Amino acid sequence: MTVVSNKEFIANQKRYFNMAMSEDVCIKNGKKMFHLIYCPIEETNIQEQVYLEPDEDFYRAVTAEKLLEKIHEDIEKKYANRK
Repeated sequence: MTVVSNKEFIANQKRYFNMAMSEDVCIKNGKKMFHLIYCPIEETNIQEQVYLEPDEDFYRAVTAEKLLEKIHEDIEKKYANRK
C-alpha cells in the first residue's frame, strides 16, 4: 500500500491513478485518509450524462418572474372581490 500526502497526490495525479490500477493507494489529508480505487467503467453503474436540446415545452414555459407576477395578480383579484 502506498500512502501519499494530498499535496503529493495533486502534484502527480497521473502517476497515482496509474499506480492504483495495480496496488492500493491512499491519500492522506490531515487526519483523514482516502482510498483510491481503480474500477473499470464497464463494471460500474455510472452512466454518461445526456444533455437534451430544448423542446417546444421549454419554449412555452413561464419564467419565475412571470409566474410570481400572475400569482400576485390573482391574489389581488381575490381580495378585491371580497370587499
